Amino acid sequence: MDPAPAPPPPFAVHLVTGGGSSAELAFLLRSLASAHVVALDAEWKPRRRGRPDSAAPAALGDGTPLSPEASPARRQFPTVTLLQVACRGGDGGEGERGEVFVVDLLAVPLADLWAPLQELFERPDALKLGFRFKQDLVYLSATFAAALGCDAGFDRVEPFLDVTNVYHYLKGHDRQKKKLPKETKSLAAICQELLGVTLSKELQCSDWSCRPLSEGQIQYAALDAYYLLDIFDLFQQKISMEDRHCSQMVIGGYLMPMVTKYSEKILLTESDTKPRPSRRKEKLKISTNAKCKDKVDCSTEWQGPPPWDPSIGGDGYPKFLCDVMIEGLAKHLRCVGIDAAIPSSKKPEPRELLNQTYKEQRILLTRDVKLLKYQYLASNQVYRVKSLLKHDQLAEVIDTFQLKISEDQLMSRCTKCNGSFIQKPLTLEEAVEASKGFQVIPSCLFNRNLEFWKCTDCNQLYWEGTQYHNAVQKFLSVCNIND
Repeated sequence: MDPAPAPPPPFAVHLVTGGGSSAELAFLLRSLASAHVVALDAEWKPRRRGRPDSAAPAALGDGTPLSPEASPARRQFPTVTLLQVACRGGDGGEGERGEVFVVDLLAVPLADLWAPLQELFERPDALKLGFRFKQDLVYLSATFAAALGCDAGFDRVEPFLDVTNVYHYLKGHDRQKKKLPKETKSLAAICQELLGVTLSKELQCSDWSCRPLSEGQIQYAALDAYYLLDIFDLFQQKISMEDRHCSQMVIGGYLMPMVTKYSEKILLTESDTKPRPSRRKEKLKISTNAKCKDKVDCSTEWQGPPPWDPSIGGDGYPKFLCDVMIEGLAKHLRCVGIDAAIPSSKKPEPRELLNQTYKEQRILLTRDVKLLKYQYLASNQVYRVKSLLKHDQLAEVIDTFQLKISEDQLMSRCTKCNGSFIQKPLTLEEAVEASKGFQVIPSCLFNRNLEFWKCTDCNQLYWEGTQYHNAVQKFLSVCNIND
């Protein structure tokens, strides 16, 4: 069963959009001044390569113009448009009421925020929490410097506790004794593993410079900061259980032993404030078509026909390859009976994606516009999905490629591996035998007259329970299938 979606925060999210005498801004500043544990996150609109000035607005806040004194290097970073803050006052302990703020940096005058943030970042009695926050700090510093002058950036956050270190501690990795795993989990993966909630990342790539913000964007942004406090609570619980004397070592609302052992400080050097050129990716070597690269039509509209079209020798069965940015769409396509594969490696290069696309005669679905320039190498088999949400992406693909979806196709493929089901359903006894050492069948199904279906590739078992019927109803609506 899929994990439950992340619930909304159990308290109000304060959207700060005004300056001066704004009540929400005043509440934010009071909360920052009294907080002892503060979780931080930021959102920005990524820049397009070759368009250095397109992402940054000409003014910030209530019309504050970009300062001519701001260094060119700082102006080349993406402009932070949203700052998320979740803070606790008092002793910062578990269960204490916290406040979550979503600060619109395109509406709030940055001059009203610079001094309070600078004080917070360097205040020794306020523990700052974040997830890979150094990049956020670089961009935030560049945003303030561009608006207020090159001396208005931020170069220090101390004391700081990275949630990645918290995760390693909770998993039993002592960074002073053991070598920590090289592979760092995403925040969504950490929240799923530690808190049992699914932190949806569908809106991560949305345009954070567009106003007004949607309710979905506001909640997404708030949850990123809010769950940092929940993870910190688990940290405090374990520290308290392991050290009986920790109650005597509380300073400024957090436990001194864990601060000295697991916290750190973020210091930005001069090199951090200068954008680094992106790593050169491996180029596709095509000798005869080398000059065609500059003449490729990178239109985001589908040109057609697809490789399965019978008019060009196809078998009539649609097949797609969803890249790592939209793997969730692959599961939705499988739910409506469409063959949808995912890349064979976790971080595929363009060459790998195109090779798999060409070899398996698929259409590559992506949100990465840079992949469009390679589509001449794959016989026009690349399509850029424009929608952000999985339901909308599914509807877009169905409409673009004129897919015919019938009710009989729903839930007819394995959502786990894209495999097919065996033709004959299994009885309960056969399913129990097939699941031994592999999958647990809930005991509540034993007294129900159900049929079980087995994937021929990965052996995953499925049955027509409540989750199945709910999914069928959902996709009947998304695919506009009439009764």
